[in-house]
Amino acid sequence: MSEPLAGFGAPSPAEFSEFSEFSGFSGFGEGTIALADRRFLIRRATSHDVPRLVSLLRDDALGADREGDGSDTEDTAAYQRAFDFIAADPNQLLVAIDDVTSGCENHYGDRQDQISDTLSAALVGTLQLTLIPSLSRRGSTRLQIEAVRVGPEAQGLGLGTAIFDWAHDCGRRFGATLAQLTTDKTRTDAQRFYARLGYEASHEGLKLDLS
Repeated sequence: MSEPLAGFGAPSPAEFSEFSEFSGFSGFGEGTIALADRRFLIRRATSHDVPRLVSLLRDDALGADREGDGSDTEDTAAYQRAFDFIAADPNQLLVAIDDVTSGCENHYGDRQDQISDTLSAALVGTLQLTLIPSLSRRGSTRLQIEAVRVGPEAQGLGLGTAIFDWAHDCGRRFGATLAQLTTDKTRTDAQRFYARLGYEASHEGLKLDLS
């Protein structure tokens, strides 16, 4: 295996924090979704949420093969390091979605880094948003939507559609003019869902394993 080129090592999370505090999603604020008799809090994920977020990513046929089960300390460290990079990058927003039907949103306040494991049990969904500035399309900003998951306890309510409606509005507020996503070719149900939302399969996505 060839050695990395000098000067192209991965930056530390601290280096990402040098971005302007007014860039990216720095002005993000919590929101809520009301569906029938259920209420959901949309908030920025914290490090306490990482185990539950990983379990949501693992809870499908594809995720079961590619995600760790939480028992390996190296996996745990890798997930935490990835979270630190995401949290330090102003153009990244890792979202946690809590079922707050019973009113437990009042426990959060401004203490996002102190959410207890008990309250984390209400976490029923997640997604990751990325703002991508680009020279193309006359200098437009794109909203990349990835890793969308809704746990089984919150499925069948229309929450998936509501999450995407919220994500599109969020992207617009932060200057995005185009939303894009990728989905595995085997996820035919997801492809039909995205088509109903108005997404078009306009491009072919390609991947190359660099490990």
